Amino acid sequence: MEKDFDQMNYYEMLDIRPDASALEIRSAYNAALQMYQPDSLVSYSFFSREERNKILSLLEKAYLTLINEAQKAKYDNELNPQGISPDAEKGAAVKKPVNIFDINRQGFSSPARKNHSVELKIKISRSQNIPEILSRQEIRGADLRTIRNELGVAIETIHQETKIRLDYLNYLEEDKTEKLPAAVFIKGFVRAYLKSLCIEPADEISARYMNGLAHKN
Repeated sequence: MEKDFDQMNYYEMLDIRPDASALEIRSAYNAALQMYQPDSLVSYSFFSREERNKILSLLEKAYLTLINEAQKAKYDNELNPQGISPDAEKGAAVKKPVNIFDINRQGFSSPARKNHSVELKIKISRSQNIPEILSRQEIRGADLRTIRNELGVAIETIHQETKIRLDYLNYLEEDKTEKLPAAVFIKGFVRAYLKSLCIEPADEISARYMNGLAHKN
């Protein structure tokens, strides 16, 4: 798992190289704002108000520092002893902000989603295995996959409904958390994954997943 968002340096937060131009810094910041604003249709269900406000505050602080030449120079001088990556070469292409969602996928229509939810809730009520898994103090990615398979839901269906990238969903089920973004995103992924399967209480279960993740690391 990558470091938590508030442990990233400003370049990592905006996903840019240290030699990014002012235009590139501004573009990366605007792209991040579109993803994390409260009215974002893509990510609104993934973060609590506190988590979102924290991310937006850090992004703004990073932007205001890096867009100001004097403040950027001061920040770079403070950051260099901490091991900032020196791999930025002049003229090198700047990375674009990583998209953790596939916003081009079509979700379920309301009637289809309602029928799907009813079917899932019936299967959950009849299952003996799912309640046993959900009663555990720690939940793992393999447990999520077991639940999904018992409910007969393809991982592509969760991808289509939640818009979480398919490779991230696979990493989640395979417990390859080192390939996933910061912890705040992982918690949101698990919450959305559970809600897609009509598993409740999603907040409590996702918290137990994060506790298991902390013990694993």
